Amino acid sequence: MGRSGIAKAKTLKTQPSAGKVMATAFWETKGVILMDILSKESTITKAYYANFLDQLRNANREKRRGKLSKCVLLQHDNARVHTCQLAMNAVEKNGYELIPHPPYSLDLAPSDFFLFPNLKKGIRGRHFRFDEEVVAEVEEWFHGKDPDFFTSGLLALEHRWSKCIALEGNYIEKEEVDLDRKYIVG
Repeated sequence: MGRSGIAKAKTLKTQPSAGKVMATAFWETKGVILMDILSKESTITKAYYANFLDQLRNANREKRRGKLSKCVLLQHDNARVHTCQLAMNAVEKNGYELIPHPPYSLDLAPSDFFLFPNLKKGIRGRHFRFDEEVVAEVEEWFHGKDPDFFTSGLLALEHRWSKCIALEGNYIEKEEVDLDRKYIVG
């Protein structure tokens, strides 16, 4: 404490951080099929997303043999890059069947309510200096998950859809303790 009885402010040294990176992931009950982490300078554009949908078909062919003969259901939110004509053409070209996503129902996308929040929890408190460190940690985290983890995330979608239907799509806020977020539907 200084002479005036007031504690001196501590000077903290900061370390450079990798900053925020953006991940795009397609996953199913057995795990992640395809993931990409963009550099800080990049953004998801309609061309990027349409190309990623094409890559998904190839990744699905390699990792999930036999599934392409069946209908591949695709669910994403209503972001412009997901709903633009270029993306819709890629959806049709690749034979995906879209699961509709109601407007203003942000948390009906399993990546938004389950996958990424749990990933963030799993690596919280870690500091990364380089994007490559983040990518390696995220990949390791995904590979370390049991298929039951991914299955439970997709099964939660059925419950959320049922609630959304019962509420006729009305917006509600409910505190969810497990993820410490506000959800449109519980």
